[in-house]
Amino acid sequence: MVATLYHCAGARSLRPLWTLEELGLPYELKVLPFPPRVHDKSYFAINPSGTVPAYVESGFCMTESVAICEYLATRHDPGGLSARPDEPAYAAYLEWLHVGETTLTYPLTLVMRYTRFEAPERRVPQVAEDYTRVFLSRLRPLAALLDAGRGFVCADRFTIADVSVCYALELAVIAGLKDQLPESVRAYRAALRARPAYARARAAEKAASPAPPS
Repeated sequence: MVATLYHCAGARSLRPLWTLEELGLPYELKVLPFPPRVHDKSYFAINPSGTVPAYVESGFCMTESVAICEYLATRHDPGGLSARPDEPAYAAYLEWLHVGETTLTYPLTLVMRYTRFEAPERRVPQVAEDYTRVFLSRLRPLAALLDAGRGFVCADRFTIADVSVCYALELAVIAGLKDQLPESVRAYRAALRARPAYARARAAEKAASPAPPS
């Protein structure tokens, strides 16, 4: 049975899309207009919260982007894109896997909300400025790791922890913070984006995206 991933361009659902491409797994991709809870009411039947991702496989549905990545990597490539519990890097793997979403992505969602998504009269520049500072301060451990010569966040290899962290950096660029990223962090992001699976994920996203209204 081919799994289905519901996705919006540039959204957190990029994480499982990239992971599926890294693993070479078959999937059906459905790219929805953003936000789907506004533009595609039928999607509530798939995910009652109306958010992406939604990953449907064998009769069950997952909606947390990092959890989907962990499920895919652990089930299909244990010790490859994931770290095994008996590996010395396992604790660091778990740490960075969740840093990408909880520590790094969360403040960026507030920056984006109060600079782009709210109606102009509801935008709050002070909130955006405050949470930009929060995000940049939370980048310091990543920059320190990379400045020490590490190419990946754990295990001396590419894992879905890098997928998790890199999506936060993608969101930072969308939020207009690219020039504020440390040099080592910009280089790390560029190296990950150069992976063939990342390019395939972006190509699949583009091919499946709905046509803009005429």
